[in-house]
Parts: sequence; structure tokens; C-alpha cells
Amino acid sequence: MVSIITPAWNSSSYIAEAIDSVLDQTYGDWEMIVVDDCSGDSTRHVVRGYMAMDDRIRLISLEKHLGPAEARNTAIRAARGRYIAFLDSDDLWHPQKLERQLDFMLSHGIAFSFTNYQRIKGTRATRLNVVRVPRKIGYSAYLKNTIIGALTVILDRQQTGDFQMPNIRSSHDMALWCEILKKGFRAYGLRETLAYYRVMPGSNTARKLKAAYDVWRVYREIENLKLMPASINFVFYAFNAIRKRIW
Repeated sequence: MVSIITPAWNSSSYIAEAIDSVLDQTYGDWEMIVVDDCSGDSTRHVVRGYMAMDDRIRLISLEKHLGPAEARNTAIRAARGRYIAFLDSDDLWHPQKLERQLDFMLSHGIAFSFTNYQRIKGTRATRLNVVRVPRKIGYSAYLKNTIIGALTVILDRQQTGDFQMPNIRSSHDMALWCEILKKGFRAYGLRETLAYYRVMPGSNTARKLKAAYDVWRVYREIENLKLMPASINFVFYAFNAIRKRIW
């Protein structure tokens, strides 16, 4: 029913926690596809240990490092589920995440849903602020407020059709959400905190200036916005990005 997409690169420090949070789900009809992006550590070894215990966990090992977009796309192509959910190797889910969110989607006929999430920090998972989501968001509003956390998203392929993420190094999830929303879908927010985003000092999104530049590239190169609309949206994006981290 649900295919969980997990790219992994040198993730041995955290991936066991991510997998445990999936194994703890109260909803059990899932497969977890971990794509190891040519890690140099023991990531594959950790995943294989879990595979020996639960055959719902699958591992795809890439022969060279391709980046997170292509790692996710590799998993999406291999996915067998109607629903696609995303969980990075250093993030976590609440035990009722799938159960609560699928019930929300099925009861309202929703194709695209997302939830609140809490930011956490470090190996001890110190809890930071909760990012609270709107009840729904469309394409124009999303350009101004990139509030959708990939770790919270579930997509119904039966409604959206097949999809792939644009193969860019960062903000490829944002580009995919834009692509789906432009088709006329709305993303519906379940206002419950059902996921935990780990703030990593070396990640793309932690490097604020690079993340902002990548968002600007999505506006100009993927969405083909003219300079003035791109600039207006970018100002709103910057304000909301700051608010997301401190409120």
C-alpha cells in the first residue's frame, strides 16, 4: 500500500533510528526502499541487518554517488505501493504517522498530504520548534512559503500519476511539489506533529545561503518565473524560512 523512499549516504550514525521509527508504525502495510548512494561507511551493513529481520525493508546499492534526487528517483521507480512517502535516513516518524495520515487522505479523497513536524538536533535528538502547517496550500501560495517538509509528504500515485524528482542537487523536492501543484492539485495539511526533522550541520539545508540560492534557481530555471515575480516570491520565501526556524 505504501512505499517509503529513503535515500542514504554515509548514514550509519542515524539510519537505524529512522528504520526503527518505521518498524514502530501502527500501520503495517508498507515497504521501505533504502537507496544507498555509494556510501563509504557501514550504512549498507546496518540496512542488511534490518533486512534479515523484516522482509518489508529493501536495499538498492548504487555503484557511484549520484546525489539525493537520483537516489530518490531510483527508489520511486522500484516502488510497488499506491502511496509514496518520504523519510530521509536521519529523520524520524511518530509511531502513528502512517495510520493517521492515510486515514486523513482516504476519508477525504486527498492526493497530496503533509503534516506538522518538529525540528530536532544532534545525536540526542534535542527537540526544537514545531513547524505548523496550513490546512491546504496551492501552487501560488507554495512559491511564497515552502512549508511542505518532505519527511511528512504522502502522495497517492493513483491520482497524481507517476512522477520523478528533477535531478538537481538540492530543492528537488520543492520542484516536484511545484510540478504536482501546477496540475491543479492542492496539498492538504494534517495539523498534527507526526515527524521529526534532524538538523544536520553539514546538510544542504543547513547551509542557508546555498539553500536560498537553490530555491532561487527553482524559481528561475525550473518554474521559469520572470525576474520580478521570482524576486517577490523570494522575499516571502526568506521571511517564511526564518519564521519556520524560530517560531
